[in-house]
Amino acid sequence: MAHPAPPPRESEASSAPSAPRPARGRGRAAVTALALYVCLTAVFFALAPRDRLASHSPYNHYALQADAWLHGRLDLGGPPPAYTGHNDFASYRGKWFVSFGPVPAALLVPFAAAAGSAERVRDAQVFVALAAVGPALLYLVLDELRRRGRSRRSDATNLALAALFALGTVYWFTAEQGTVWFAGHVVAVACLALYALASIGGAHPIVAGVALGLAVGTRPNLLFAAPFFLWELGRAAGLGREGWRAELGPAAAWRRLAAFLVPLGCVLAILAWHNAVRFGDPFEFGHRYLDIAWRPRIDKWGLFSLHYLGRNLGVVLSGLPFWTPGHGVSVNAHGLALWLTSPFYVYALWPRRTNDAFRAAAIAAACVAVPNLLYQNTGWIQFGYRFSNDFAPFLMILVATGGRRLGLRFWLLGAVAVAVNAFGAATFDRREHAHFYFVDGTQRVLHQPD
Repeated sequence: MAHPAPPPRESEASSAPSAPRPARGRGRAAVTALALYVCLTAVFFALAPRDRLASHSPYNHYALQADAWLHGRLDLGGPPPAYTGHNDFASYRGKWFVSFGPVPAALLVPFAAAAGSAERVRDAQVFVALAAVGPALLYLVLDELRRRGRSRRSDATNLALAALFALGTVYWFTAEQGTVWFAGHVVAVACLALYALASIGGAHPIVAGVALGLAVGTRPNLLFAAPFFLWELGRAAGLGREGWRAELGPAAAWRRLAAFLVPLGCVLAILAWHNAVRFGDPFEFGHRYLDIAWRPRIDKWGLFSLHYLGRNLGVVLSGLPFWTPGHGVSVNAHGLALWLTSPFYVYALWPRRTNDAFRAAAIAAACVAVPNLLYQNTGWIQFGYRFSNDFAPFLMILVATGGRRLGLRFWLLGAVAVAVNAFGAATFDRREHAHFYFVDGTQRVLHQPD
């Protein structure tokens, strides 16, 4: 696959504050984002598994949930279908539930209603069609930062960075799957990118609140992305740092904070009600009741614990491919290290200088990453650390605002990332390429066996 050519060389990207510059109009930026969506959608559909586009996916949990709602039920009304292998369903008081956040299932309600049953919903088609929404919105985020003088990246660079997120990170293999775990990431990234766009300068608090609420309703840990809006609003109000020019008076700032918190609170209240009715606990999404082989470790250590930190860091930092005699290259199903799938992320950790946009994204990325590192699961089964999708949009903001020139070295790292992730997108969870993956059902083998 041909790698995208580096964008035209730009001058050194200082992150020092600068006055907003006239850039292309927002209408033209929207057209560019639409074009990016169309191109990436073509790529995603071209590489998606044919069998999943022709029928429902084997793990169509969201379609099953949508169909249950249409029949007036919160549970499935019986055991999960045999084709799912009962994989990752919650069992509680004799009933079976989908424990994943309900927002993606809500997106499938009209499709389930039109199809008449969950098995007639081609759920993978829907989620592959949605996969390019997040990267397109991320381009608009980077464009808005440029427009406000908080990033000096060119339009071409911002477009290339958005494309690099789509094709040079684990998002690519995620976008191709269509099954429940990966579909959740696709929807969450779109919500997160919309949230980031609406949060810049605290400009659109209602949209930001709704978008963050929908992100939480897809992946609950994304509630920890809330500091991004709070930082941006504080900056607009001139609070906290010398040199921040107040754009809002105190009364306007408080109104915008309320306009953010009210819709967010409404969405969270609906989620809490949904949890309470199903599991008797407003904070329980159902993962504690998953009918899985490693349920004892959840019962012993909980869903989140320092006990899991070493194992998760082992995957994030040292997951490497290895050579198996008779099989060739093997990727452990716990996934490859983050620096191997996206080596250009080093630019997010190695800025030339930082500004307030950089700091806001860094805080949000860290707040979201920490719960993932304490979670009982590494993301298994995966090509690379898929939980990084939860904070990757913020990492791309760090790259854009870190003030380091994105020269040949950066784009070579980007080309390597595209090549690595193209392999994952083309081989992961494909029967004909199963020999590339080492799967240990106990989840205990993190690295090449002795």
